[in-house]
Amino acid sequence: MELKECINFLLTTSQHTVFQYISQKLAPFDVTPSQYGVLNCLWANGGTCLPRKIAEMLCLETSTVSGILDRMQKKELIDRVINTENRREILVIITEKGESLKKPVLQVIEDVNRDVLADFPSRRPCSLKNVFARLRKNPCRPIFSIFFCCNMICILIF
Repeated sequence: MELKECINFLLTTSQHTVFQYISQKLAPFDVTPSQYGVLNCLWANGGTCLPRKIAEMLCLETSTVSGILDRMQKKELIDRVINTENRREILVIITEKGESLKKPVLQVIEDVNRDVLADFPSRRPCSLKNVFARLRKNPCRPIFSIFFCCNMICILIF
């Protein structure tokens, strides 16, 4: 199979393009896409979350999240405190600065999603998202499942 026909190549290069675009759009807020992910977890959980829960929600290793949290704490977007209910746990809490970014950053994310999916017919962005979700949940399913997803991607694109 030619490289440019390989699903991994297509997904990786597409993801890179979207990542670069979203990074550019988030830059005025001094937030990276990964930091947005953490902020979104905090916004969705009342401003407080355990690091392991953030890692689970973002499908990342806890060590990766720890590095992101370090950088966010230096930017004063979050703080880490000892959980009063279980002193062995650290809680991540959003700061006022982090909370103040919610509205403008969520608008950027909405705009990016709209822009990235603008060339798809009106119903197809949801179908494309479903294909990606299916691939993410079952990457090692029998070949039929992967074949079905690849065909769906081709149908959606063309």
